[in-house]
Amino acid sequence: MKPEARIYVAGHRGLVGSAICRRLEQAGFRNLIRRTRQELDLLSQAQVERFFAEERPEYVFLAAARVGGIQANRTRPAEFIYENLAIEVNVIEAARRWGVRKLLFLGSSCIYPRLAPQPIPESALLTGPLEPTNEAYAVAKIAGLKMCQAYRRQYGFDAIALMPTNLYGPGDNFDLETGHVLAALIRRFDEAREQGRASVRLWGTGTPRREFLHVDDLAEAALFLMENYTGEEIINVGCGEDLTIAELARLVADIVGYQGEIEFDPSMPDGVPRKLLDVSRLFALGWRPKISLREGIAQTWRWWREHARPEVARGFR
Repeated sequence: MKPEARIYVAGHRGLVGSAICRRLEQAGFRNLIRRTRQELDLLSQAQVERFFAEERPEYVFLAAARVGGIQANRTRPAEFIYENLAIEVNVIEAARRWGVRKLLFLGSSCIYPRLAPQPIPESALLTGPLEPTNEAYAVAKIAGLKMCQAYRRQYGFDAIALMPTNLYGPGDNFDLETGHVLAALIRRFDEAREQGRASVRLWGTGTPRREFLHVDDLAEAALFLMENYTGEEIINVGCGEDLTIAELARLVADIVGYQGEIEFDPSMPDGVPRKLLDVSRLFALGWRPKISLREGIAQTWRWWREHARPEVARGFR
């Protein structure tokens, strides 16, 4: 991509989209196209068509999505499947119709079967049942990546699909009901330390294993693949290492300085037993992550204190 290329980042205010914008700006791209939800409703086909007809972006990073943790997926599956399908259909079709040179679609590791082989290779897609707690979201993301593949086959449209592992970092959703696990843990332990609570009770058994990638590393991978990869095959994006939720909880507690007890509630769902991506295809292309989990959690905790909790940020050092 040339520095002056017109690049549309869909979802630029979200965790992933904002990180992609930061990385593009660092790399010298100076013609980024951004639209808020109020300015452009991606659920509206008419609005999306009008936008592409007027702006004519050359490249698209499709990071806009309805996302959330286990609780949000369990209680609002209709929103997750409808909104994600609508965004994908509207943006990919309009991009193809209005001459976009290349589109990068952001999927999710939840597309893989609940009991996929570990680490999960890209070939595991559609080989078994999905995890019930996020099935609606996964089905929508599978449809999006299949749409990219179909448009490449029929129209020659250059669309690539990335499947990131669990992401975290500045700009994450720290809501205890709708946020993802790592952000929720940072908030819980930070608030427990502030309140002097003797214990923190967490959902599930603590035994599921998860892989985590800092969103700035994901943004780096997205730019790398946009410039260095083209093909129908999906690409896993992760770090290739995982840990249990219990280990993660102890790590977060240590970083934020919480010294109380950590308890688990086995009556609540665990989700998928393990979710570690096989990233050998990505590593073979020449990309590897740079930010360690401890470093990334500490950075994200500082962001939470400084931006999401302004009432305590003033006293943070």
